[in-house]
Amino acid sequence: MAKLDLSLVIKGINLGMIANSMIHPFRTWFHEIRSGAFRQFTSRLPRPHQESFTFLGDIARVDAGDCPHVTVGSSAGSMRVIPLADDLLQLRFRPGRDFPEAFSYSVERSEADWQPIQAAVTETDDRIELATGALNLLIEKKPFRLILRDSDGHTLLFDEQGSGHHPAGGQIVWQAHLDRDGAFYGLGEKAGALNHTGRRFELWNTDQIGYDRDIDPLYMSVPFLMALSDGRAVGLFFDNTFRATLNVGASAPGRIEYRAEGGEFRLYVMAGTPRSVMARYTELTGRMKLPPLWALGFHQARWSYYPELRVLEIAQEFRQRRLPCDTIHLDIHYMDGYRCFTWDRRRFPDPRGMLADLHSQGFKIISIIDPGIKTDPGYRVYREGDASDVFVRFPDGARFTGPVWPGSCHFPDFANPDVRDWWGNLYNGLLDDGIDAFWNDMNEPALITGRAGQTISDCVRHANESAGQVGTEGQSTRDLDAPKTHHAEIHNVYGLLMARASVEGLRRLRPDRRPLILSRSGWAGLQRYAIHWTGDNKSTWDHLRLSVQMVLNLGLSGIPITGPDIGGFTGGPTPELFARWMQVGAFMPFFRVHCMQGAPNQEPWNFGEEVEAITRRYLDLRYRMLPYLYTAAWQAATAGSPIARPLCFDYPADRSTYSLDDEYLWGDSLLVAPIMEEGATGRTVYLPAGEWLDFWSRCRYQGGQTIEIDAPLDRLPLFVKAGSIIPLWPVQQHVGEQVIDHLTLQVYWTAGEHTSLHYEDDGLCPDYASRQNHRLSCLILRADDGNSGRILRSIRQGAYQPPTRHITLDVIGLEREPASVKAQGGNLIGQTWSDRDNRLTLMLEAMKTFEVHLDG
Repeated sequence: MAKLDLSLVIKGINLGMIANSMIHPFRTWFHEIRSGAFRQFTSRLPRPHQESFTFLGDIARVDAGDCPHVTVGSSAGSMRVIPLADDLLQLRFRPGRDFPEAFSYSVERSEADWQPIQAAVTETDDRIELATGALNLLIEKKPFRLILRDSDGHTLLFDEQGSGHHPAGGQIVWQAHLDRDGAFYGLGEKAGALNHTGRRFELWNTDQIGYDRDIDPLYMSVPFLMALSDGRAVGLFFDNTFRATLNVGASAPGRIEYRAEGGEFRLYVMAGTPRSVMARYTELTGRMKLPPLWALGFHQARWSYYPELRVLEIAQEFRQRRLPCDTIHLDIHYMDGYRCFTWDRRRFPDPRGMLADLHSQGFKIISIIDPGIKTDPGYRVYREGDASDVFVRFPDGARFTGPVWPGSCHFPDFANPDVRDWWGNLYNGLLDDGIDAFWNDMNEPALITGRAGQTISDCVRHANESAGQVGTEGQSTRDLDAPKTHHAEIHNVYGLLMARASVEGLRRLRPDRRPLILSRSGWAGLQRYAIHWTGDNKSTWDHLRLSVQMVLNLGLSGIPITGPDIGGFTGGPTPELFARWMQVGAFMPFFRVHCMQGAPNQEPWNFGEEVEAITRRYLDLRYRMLPYLYTAAWQAATAGSPIARPLCFDYPADRSTYSLDDEYLWGDSLLVAPIMEEGATGRTVYLPAGEWLDFWSRCRYQGGQTIEIDAPLDRLPLFVKAGSIIPLWPVQQHVGEQVIDHLTLQVYWTAGEHTSLHYEDDGLCPDYASRQNHRLSCLILRADDGNSGRILRSIRQGAYQPPTRHITLDVIGLEREPASVKAQGGNLIGQTWSDRDNRLTLMLEAMKTFEVHLDG
């Protein structure tokens, strides 16, 4: 395993940073001791034994409400169950009898937002049963036990004693048994294999520069676990933000144990297929909004591009070399001394002029913003924050100070809505200059101390939004004696709340366009506010493989648009590794090259003519497939389906897919099987049920088998599900370069009826959901036999009319040239047949619905 090159890190560090890093622990300890919080927060209790927790034991009281809900309790505490939907239950355990209104930073659809369902509750002397139609929950009374079954009677989950509470330390614990042969997915950003079975994880967002495989935790945790067995999926969402651990079958197959260092045990349980579980989880925690279409293009970044002439040079190279690119990123060196929301006027003397020049070439610019605000009275942002008391404090009243790139920094309290409003408005100056979108980094939050994972002290206080301690409208609270919460509870959602503050500010400041925030850290619900990347990875072949595994699990955590730093952030890829990684990047939801300060240049032309040509081929293909990718993004925004997803998501009954993580599905129709070994010129590929066609050779394969496929350096193994209709655009150098009046529909012919989707809007309008601003088409293939059938486009919803009027139907897989071709709803203006690859090409003029008949 390659190690992090410390010389590259040192280049980004100066003597002031070193001094601040040395002072920081002593300053923190002083305020912790002075606050009386040192032992409480820095000397955590040893991991308590199971026997030291208090559990419900024998149930002494039962209350079945009108919701319907069921509450059971004993002298040790209470459990309440509310069925929110026929396949979704909320379980809460508390030491006392009362259940205050649940507050959550993650849940978008609260208890009151769900329609009441028909559920039956029956009680006997020994048990209580709650039946929703899809789920059956059995609660045994003496002693308490909980069994969850589906409508077919299969046991999904078995809980022997409920949640336990530690009377001394406030920790909580919960154990359950699922299928011992099942697979487990999710949990956010985890640097390991797709299937989590047999591992123990920590849920605590942590900066890990140059992380290795199996390092845990990383930048973003998501407390959502999906279990899969025999086609049945169970989703478990632990709505608790405290530091937690999750043992996933490491002690015994199928047994999970969840422990958190504080808070309430609140669990949402959902069941069905992987697709329905993900739809329900994202309905609960929210779904992403469609980003601007250009965000799905190619992004080029490094730490850092400067001065401004260098940025313009990079842009010019992309255009002259005909390498499609939409976005260039500005890292921390564009700032004045790393002060957020400023420009270094020596390096960037005319930012507005530079940005106008880049815009004229079709580029968008994303600039980085960190949460740490330099403690400098001459710095406007600091003065405003100081005057408005926006920064977090120790219990003794002193502001927390931590070392980051600018030196000593204070940190905004994003748990306070007033502070979020203040922060969101800070973006206005950069927006006026011409910056298009923003990149939230270091928001775990991370400190620069020489020790990995250093962050704000647990005892530092935040506004308690759940208790309403957030001040009054138009001003922030200054009452240091008001009940507040601590960083121990807010840490995991700090990045989420920073992203929320940022995107809400952008929506206020520029209501006429879609906001875009790229965030390194987050928590359950981040998808509502930001897209994501997988942090500071390495330029190694294992990290190429790891990037696929991580993106797949992030998709199963509700984060649909994410991706790695292509080529690796630390180190430097070989030309072969860069070429293979660019092929993968073209089929990632988020596609960005990025590398650290001091690393070799990672623009495509720096790897030789052959790699540049390969890069161009896959950039062109990415841009041709934008309508297909945009449709997949719309599916994520409306149903929660991951864009890049493991085969088990679509084929849950096929156990051979459960741990398969070196190939994946990209949208509904494409199977991607990357080359991830140095020197490899081929690989085995497992094809699931159905028929599949090689994208390049058009060879047809039956699914349910493993095949050998050749893959020279310029070829990424790629397969299309037979029956699919793939929408394609002409190649553009950037989104919006040309008015798209020509759409190609690649039809992969096979017998039967098959439906594909095509979503369209203008790629920019924030009100895309309104009827007049979008259009959803069903692309239908009805093939009677090997050569006869119909191809239809039917408008399912929306009244948006794109400029496309010229349609090319590229029909692949026919046995012979049809005897006749007729069109309805459009004009057939051209027809060609290729004997070499049995391909029929039809040219139509059609603006809306059309139907093409092929006979014999």
